[in-house]
Amino acid sequence: MRAQVLFQTDDIKNHPLLLQEMEIPKRHPGHLLIESHVCGICRTDLHVVEGDLILKKLPIIPGHQVIGKIKECDEGITGFKPGERVGVAWLQATCGKCRFCLTFRENLCEQATFTGWTAQGGFADYMIVPPQFVYPIPETYPDIQAAPLLCAGIIGYRSLKLMNILDWTGRRIGIYGFGAAGHIAIQLLKAWGADVYVCTRDESHRMLAQKLGAVWTGGALDQPPHLLDGSVVFAPVGEIIPAALKGLDRGACLILAGIHMSPIPRFSYDILYGERLIRSVTNNTKQDGIEFLEHAAQIGIKTHVQTFRLEDANEALYALKYDHIQGAGVLVIK
Repeated sequence: MRAQVLFQTDDIKNHPLLLQEMEIPKRHPGHLLIESHVCGICRTDLHVVEGDLILKKLPIIPGHQVIGKIKECDEGITGFKPGERVGVAWLQATCGKCRFCLTFRENLCEQATFTGWTAQGGFADYMIVPPQFVYPIPETYPDIQAAPLLCAGIIGYRSLKLMNILDWTGRRIGIYGFGAAGHIAIQLLKAWGADVYVCTRDESHRMLAQKLGAVWTGGALDQPPHLLDGSVVFAPVGEIIPAALKGLDRGACLILAGIHMSPIPRFSYDILYGERLIRSVTNNTKQDGIEFLEHAAQIGIKTHVQTFRLEDANEALYALKYDHIQGAGVLVIK
């Protein structure tokens, strides 16, 4: 099989991913062998490749937004069968026994494994995964449009849930950074009746936000014209945090949705005072994934996608890094 393999972290401009011919991995008992059709690219993949995340496994095949078909499956695995189309996401497995797993907070499990970081991922023709966090995919989505739902979509959905807003009607919600996750989150918010304010550095991304119904757009550090009831920071830029806090109303929540962020500058306590909250997002629960995929199908969320060949994975991640992709990037494997 073909696979894009990382042997050593490096700046993406140096093309650290190497296309290799490898044997199809042998399936372990209780696991699924999946033939990958497409795999979304994510800023987390870039953090893996460039070494922003500490790598626990090398060589590693990145990629964690996989749509594919089950090729092999044990008969005793409930809910899955060969030939079924499924999705593989970032959180791959958890222990099921710790204090977090036993209280439906498996996203915080300290023994968790992650697709494309601590376990081999989806930038390849085939992959082996346990069934724990494998999702059925709504039939309404073609493979290419479905892939970004598995991380950008699910994490965006969890970010909004963590604001604990019961009625979104007329609420003013900010989105900082408007890539794959932002362009899905705005569709959720509009369907729920919220007014969306988008701050992002790239003009083409602001134009997409306007097309998707943002009531206002501005630069990454610009102040919205009204105080906001909540905001999500998708961009991995710590400099945004003080600016986003200044844009919040009293009692509002700022959600930090990335797995990695540049240093946060010092800021005055005054901009946090007023019972404003800052919360980080760590992975997602299985229930988050199930709920979001149901919402996506019901609402009719449409992903804006730019496709790349598996052979061009380095170029795709370079385009992601420098905001050359509107919406989400997806590698076409089959």
